[in-house]
This record gives sequence, C-alpha cells and structure tokens, in this order.
Amino acid sequence: MLLDNRSTKPHEALAETLSADMEAVNALIRERMASKHAPRIPEVSAHLIEAGGKRLRPMLTLAAARLCGYEGPYHVHLAATVEFIHTATLLHDDVVDESGKRRGRPTANLLWDNKSSVLVGDYLFARSFQLMVETGRLRVLDILANASATIAEGEVLQLTAAQDLATDESTYLQVIRGKTAALFSAATEVGGVIANAPDEVTQALHAYGDALGIAFQIVDDYLDYAGDSGATGKNVGDDFRERKLTLPVIKAVALASDTERAFWKRVIEKGDQRDGDLEEALRLLAHHRTLDATRAEATTWADKAKASIAALPQNKLRDLLIDLADYVVARIR
Repeated sequence: MLLDNRSTKPHEALAETLSADMEAVNALIRERMASKHAPRIPEVSAHLIEAGGKRLRPMLTLAAARLCGYEGPYHVHLAATVEFIHTATLLHDDVVDESGKRRGRPTANLLWDNKSSVLVGDYLFARSFQLMVETGRLRVLDILANASATIAEGEVLQLTAAQDLATDESTYLQVIRGKTAALFSAATEVGGVIANAPDEVTQALHAYGDALGIAFQIVDDYLDYAGDSGATGKNVGDDFRERKLTLPVIKAVALASDTERAFWKRVIEKGDQRDGDLEEALRLLAHHRTLDATRAEATTWADKAKASIAALPQNKLRDLLIDLADYVVARIR
C-alpha cells in the first residue's frame, strides 16, 4: 500500500470503519472516568485521554473482535479497559521520567503534581479491572491482568537497564516487549477471545499485536533522535536527556571505539551531559548508521506482524490491520 500525505492513513480508515463502536467506547470512557467525590480524577484523566491520541490500542481490540464475527456488547468494555490501562501507564511513566510534554501538551504531573498523576493512574487501573470483570470471562481477565503485570515488570527492568552500557539488544527487546508490546498483544488477543474464536486465531492475533507493538516502540525510539517534534509531540532527544539506552544507542555502543564508548559512559551512565552532547550523539549514530539499522529492524517486525494474520480469512478489517503494520514503519519516512 502507498502511504503518503494525500492518502487516508490506515489508523484513520480503521477509525472510520469502527466509528460506531469507537463512539460507544468514548462514551463508556467518559462515564467510567467520572468521580462523584474527587473531581480532580476526571480533570487529570481527560487532559490525557482527550489530548488527540489515535486510540490505536482500543481500536485493535474492536477490530479483532469484529474480524472474528463478534456481535455482542463486551468488545466495547474491553476496548475501554485497554485505553484505561494505557492511560494509567502514561500517567505513571511521565512521573518516573519527569517528562514535561506528552502529545504536544504539558504533562499532567507538570500541570497538577506527581501525587495526582500517580493516584489518578491507580484509579484508572482499578476502573479497568471493573470493566474486565463485567465481561464475565475469566480468560479475558487472565490475559489483561497478565499484561498489566508484564507492563510494570518491563518498566522496572528499564529502570535498571536503561543507563547500563552492558544492556544489549536482547534486554532491550525484553523491555519493550513488556512496556509496550504486552498491551498491543493483549488488546488483539482479547478481541478474539470475547468472540470465541478458535485457539489458532487468537494465537495469530496475539502474535500480530506482539510484533506490531515491538515495531511501534522501535519506531518511537528512532523518532526520538530523527523525528519532527511538531509531528511527534515530543522533544527531539528526550531519551538522550533522560539517559535511556534505546536501540539506536545500543547499536552505536556495540560499534564504538574506546573514545566513543567513553563518551556514552559519561553522558548515559554518569549523566554528565554538556552543551553539544546531543549533537555529538547524533553524529555518532549517523557515523555508525544505527538509525538505518533501527529502521530496518522495525520493518522486520512489521513484516512479522503482517505474516501473523496473513492466513486469516480475507476481509476489510484484516487488510486494514495489515496496512496498519506498514503505516507504523512509514511514520519514519
């Protein structure tokens, strides 16, 4: 599929196809993020939830359920669940990372405070589990509860690995499979489960979400060094300033001379960053062509995502999911 500025993007086509379901999801989100006794909860939640995100993860749940022929109401509950889990993790992440910008806007912790962000994130997690239970499906609860634990585990692993030059690509993959891909794969898998799809179909949907989530995070890490802050809503070099070892840098460290390794040790491990260090980091990434290698790796994972569902019956939603995998990588062109 040709993806350019004039064509309808796959996530936009997916949103249009699922528009009625997404309206129901948005209504349920607004209803469940309300609080009778603590008005700060909907204030903080709405700041992030209504900030113009693509709602990609809940759309994956809806698409998977519809792809499997589901006609009941609970795919809407599961899609809202996925969005609440995602929003809760973002609120917590911005506190941990001391971020000041998210989706092009000031973060909730900057506008309110860290305590509000943490506690509202906890509230959304609790709401997500209430929604899961309402489906009456223990398997759904199992998948999403495991995903929530895996996300937290991935974030904790990142705390210990992100500033250690010994971190290699396998550890990086473990981190992003936890903090990002786990929710993608859960989102697609529960869509199949709620539709009572055969095991081979739910497994294919899980594999699709896993590979798509990995590709998505690799592209995000690429864009942190090579993206347009106006388009991404983030400052270029945030990961560098936060001393995060992401794939472009891990690849550069593996190829580094002694002098280059000393530079990475100073700016990442020791946190001694000076004027011009970001420019030097970008020069080293270009010298070793690690951004090109990172882009190639993202493409490989997008191809795995497409292959995972290629054997499913052909219909519009399956084709849109395949196009979506291409679009995830096309963001870096």
